[in-house]
Amino acid sequence: MTVHKLTIEPSDDAIEVAEGQTILDACLRAGIYLPHACGHGLCGTCKTQVLDGEIEHGEASSFALMDFEREEGMVLACTATLKGDVTIEADVEEDPDARKIPVRDFKGEVIALDDVTHDVKNVRLALQGDAIDFQAGQYINLFLPGIEGSRAFSIASPPSDNTHVELQIRRVPGGAATGYIHDRLKIGDRLSFTGPQGRFLVRKSRGGPLLFLAGGTGVSSPRSMILDLLEEGCEQRLVLVHGVRTQADLYGREAFEELARQHRNFHYTPVLSQEPDDSGWAGERGFVHDAAKRIFGGVFEGATAYLCGPPPMIEACIATLMQGRLFEKHIFTERFFTAKDCVEKPKSPVFRRL
Repeated sequence: MTVHKLTIEPSDDAIEVAEGQTILDACLRAGIYLPHACGHGLCGTCKTQVLDGEIEHGEASSFALMDFEREEGMVLACTATLKGDVTIEADVEEDPDARKIPVRDFKGEVIALDDVTHDVKNVRLALQGDAIDFQAGQYINLFLPGIEGSRAFSIASPPSDNTHVELQIRRVPGGAATGYIHDRLKIGDRLSFTGPQGRFLVRKSRGGPLLFLAGGTGVSSPRSMILDLLEEGCEQRLVLVHGVRTQADLYGREAFEELARQHRNFHYTPVLSQEPDDSGWAGERGFVHDAAKRIFGGVFEGATAYLCGPPPMIEACIATLMQGRLFEKHIFTERFFTAKDCVEKPKSPVFRRL
């Protein structure tokens, strides 16, 4: 098998890249994180400058990588492969809280399938072979039989449970992958996945209160993060606000309430946006950002916020947090991209990182 050398400036890292392997895949498997999002040449997040050597662009979208950018030596790391030894200049962001964990291939056996709501299934995989090393908040790319490509799902279990991976998966109407999981997946099936992926992780070195704002199955990552922090004996104030439409969409409530009883520094608030007025629900109503504003009295200064959920929820939360004196360096988000999301222009250049 032909192997080429990839040198990454300005860090001067040098790694081996197999014939046909993308720059992004090679870097992630070497534990070198390059900014990326869609992974399919559509969004342009992984745009990188080639300083020396020749590459193949692959299936890079002409919208994500313009012709003039190609002429200037720019590539998309998620689709570009090497023709020989290559040197690139990459925006490798150093983060004191991010561990250097190489992405690896895993196989897992389905040992539990639970319907936690009418459209959310909890899937538990027992790993076959080595345990997985990851940071709470990261995700995996899951492969399903007969489904092209992979799908990204957040890990809901804590890093301490490293021989299992737990996923909370909502059925997407018309979605081939989630339809397979809800209708055809069964106990004993074996699935392949790669991981860990992503840079959504707790910045433990910062100190101060931690605010987790989640919508729907976006609570998966915060669940892993909170369990990890409490296991380590974290004494900082931890606040989780989980928003869904109705009580029928709410899950994990009993477990979070039990954690709140056991740990005085953990506070849990479920909030319903479309619950009927006559249902008897005595908890919070409205949206996640409204509940967070009431809990903190509209002032978030000194906290670090972790947002995970659909784009409209994230955008509303960002606006509320900024009004309450919390700004970009204190806000971290996790969102997964569809092809439609990737071709749309960002609404504000201020939050390109988010």
